[in-house]
Formats: sequence, structure tokens, C-alpha cells
Amino acid sequence: MKKPPTLFLAAVVTLATGVGAQQAAPVVNTEIYLASFADMKPANAHITLTNISNSPDYDNQPSFTPDGKSILFSSKRDGQQYDIYRYDIDTKKLTQVTHTPENENSPIVTPDGKTFSVVRTEMDKTQRLWRFNLDGSNPKVILENVKPVGYYAWIDATHVALFVLGANREPATLQIADTTTGKAKVVDSNIGRTLALVPGTQRVTFVSKKSKPWSINEVQPDRSVRPLLPLGDQTNSFEDFVWDSRSTRPRAVYAKDERLWVVIRNSTDNQATKMVIDLMSTSMEVTPLSGALPGITHITRLAISPDAKWIAIVAEPVSK
Repeated sequence: MKKPPTLFLAAVVTLATGVGAQQAAPVVNTEIYLASFADMKPANAHITLTNISNSPDYDNQPSFTPDGKSILFSSKRDGQQYDIYRYDIDTKKLTQVTHTPENENSPIVTPDGKTFSVVRTEMDKTQRLWRFNLDGSNPKVILENVKPVGYYAWIDATHVALFVLGANREPATLQIADTTTGKAKVVDSNIGRTLALVPGTQRVTFVSKKSKPWSINEVQPDRSVRPLLPLGDQTNSFEDFVWDSRSTRPRAVYAKDERLWVVIRNSTDNQATKMVIDLMSTSMEVTPLSGALPGITHITRLAISPDAKWIAIVAEPVSK
């Protein structure tokens, strides 16, 4: 059966600097960039990236607030521990939300909209799921006995999917926890770190590494697992993806190096159609940028706003 073609879209990138920016450090670091996801179309070959973190150290794990107006992320700014920061898109204001001696990572507003949750590394190195009030006050552990938690995604107000690290170098497991009982059930293993809901559903998806080529799999309501989106051999190095709900068929957007790939399930032959947006090129042949414009590389985590207007991209700035 003939495979659908691969489409390439070149994109010119400019970097906009946020309010209160610091001079970029000479060492390699991860930054969080904001771009218009609505502009990422074949008809528009110019994409502006705004560095919203502007820190010489670690910035990562962005997530949008439900109204799409702010981004929460983890940042290490004093050389000691990770705290949660909030960037407001309209005002370009950056606010430190948590001020604790513990490490807080992976902030996500909880389904009730009243708190946000984090993976907290406690003083004894235990990693558990916690929640804070939206202003960063009143921390409380959510799951007392489920650890060590690496990443997670909320399914509904009382159920959460967890990436739980394996002991003694065993593969990580996917567990579904009930916050009312505090108990979790293992539903799969050897998974990638990204856990994401298919838009408009309560179905959790993840990258399965059990066999090659890898695939994006889906957890069914009965907690069984089925392959959702087969991936080609070239995707075997990625773990980070996010769902785009702009089309009638949700598209999985993933990153590799300085490119964003859009993967669509083809309903007729079960193949994946791919479109690449190259953030370092200026021609339809995907020629590397000569250095006249600044850029980014090594994209990892992604987040798309609920209205699909914005995309947050974690990447390393290219050294000049």
C-alpha cells in the first residue's frame, strides 16, 4: 500500500526578548519560547519566538492555564532548587509562584481550577505529587504512598495518570491513581515521559517503547491499552509530544532537534502523514540557517494553549 507523502514547511525564525530579560549566558541552557501556533501554516513562513524565561539556568515543563492567558513552568534561578514561575502573555510579566527549599516541577492547574499540582522532590529526595493554591501557598501532598513520581496528567478531578520511575533500573511504569483512595494501578511499562489526553476526551496517550518502531498508545476507559498512532523508525528518539485539536482529527505534534513534526493518523491505510516545520531553515529544501538570524535547537517539551493559539517550546538557544 502506498504511503502518503511527507511535506516540508520552511520557517524563518526571529527571537523576541521578553520584559526584564537577562543577557544570555555563554553556557548551554534550556529556555522556554512562546510562538503563535495559529501562524504555523504553509502560507506563513515567518514565525516569531519570544523567550519568556530568560534565565541562565534550567527552565522547563511549561503548561498553560485553562484560560490560555498564562504559562506555568519550573525554573532554577538561584543555583539551588527549582521553583514554579508564571508568565502572563498579555502583560509579559514574570512572577515567582513558589518559594520553598524543596524542588517543584511539572506544574499543571488541577481540574477544579482552584489549585495547581507539581512533582515535588522533598528534602529526603522523595518524589510525590503535591498541590498548591494558585498563589503558591498551602502545599499539600496528593498521593501519600505513590512514589517516585516523574510526570503526570490529570484525567478528571479524582484520577491522574502517572509516570512512576522504576526501581533498580527497571523501566518506568504507567499508573492510574485515584486521589480519593490514594491507590494506583499499573497499566503499562517501558513508556516515554509524556502523558497527554486526546483533546475532548479522558483518554491518556503515551509513547510505548516496548518494540520498534515506537508508537503512541492510548489507555481505554477500562484501563486496557491499545496502539493509537504507529510511528516510523525516525521517531524512535523522541518522547515529547502534544495534541493539536485544531483539525477534525487531532494531530500529534512532536519535536526532534530544531524541528516540529505533525503526525496525523490516516483513516484509510493506518499510516502517519508527517509535516515538518523547520525552525532553523529559510528554504523549501530545509537548508540549515546560515547564522544571520538567531535560532534554537534540541527542542524537547511542548505545550499548546487550550484555544490552540499559542505553543510553548522548550529548547536550547543556538550559540552565536
